[in-house]
Amino acid sequence: MNMSVLTLQEYEFEKQFNENEAIQWMQENCSTSFLFAGRFLCLVFSFRYMLRLRSFHSLGKPIWIYTTATFCPPIYYHLIFFFIFMVFTKITSVSTCISPYFRNLLKEMFFVTKKSFLSCLGDTIFIILRKQKLIFLHWYHHITVLLYSWYSYKDMVAGGGWFMTMNYGVHAVMYSYYALRAAGFRVSRKFAMFITLSQITQMLMGLVVNYLVFYWMQQDQCHSHVQNIIWSSLMYVSYFVLFCHFFFEAYIGKMRKTRKAE
Repeated sequence: MNMSVLTLQEYEFEKQFNENEAIQWMQENCSTSFLFAGRFLCLVFSFRYMLRLRSFHSLGKPIWIYTTATFCPPIYYHLIFFFIFMVFTKITSVSTCISPYFRNLLKEMFFVTKKSFLSCLGDTIFIILRKQKLIFLHWYHHITVLLYSWYSYKDMVAGGGWFMTMNYGVHAVMYSYYALRAAGFRVSRKFAMFITLSQITQMLMGLVVNYLVFYWMQQDQCHSHVQNIIWSSLMYVSYFVLFCHFFFEAYIGKMRKTRKAE
């Protein structure tokens, strides 16, 4: 795939994007998100069952192409500039609540949401093809992110700028890790540990953002509603618990077993 062509197509999409029409469509078709989630589950587990007896190679080249194509530099730069603005101007309430800065990021949020759904499907397919363990955290995370993104975008609730920036930043590092491994480079295990720790930190930061949204909502500075904050907080708490469990099982537990074996 020609990366320059891909970037040009994404740029043209951003220029022609009408966020008002997108918001209206998502408001009128909110139930469609559950249909997508159901289809995702059916597709994943059906695909897994059909390929249970087949074996595949490491798929290094397809994974490298996929990971490099999934990462979208133009959108990532938009989000990084937004994050730098938030940090150095210290206008936390403006950056968190609905504002011109957040409004300008709506098309990026829509595009990231669409791209995230396609990428999560690709991630899962490669896990199945490589006969890796499809853990609960993987598909639960993808489905709930899809549902919450749709639910929040249609109401334009506050906090989206922070959620996007953290999520896309962590994924950019994670896909870089996958791309390096797929290209045949030996990557330190500490890199993978750093990614998981970043995801755990992201969940804690998500809870902090929810608290700030609720606090400023009482002062009429933030546009949101209690139900959204509750669902978002429950989602982040569940992610935090699951990622901590994954970190312990994947790294701490294995390290202890290795030491015992020695």
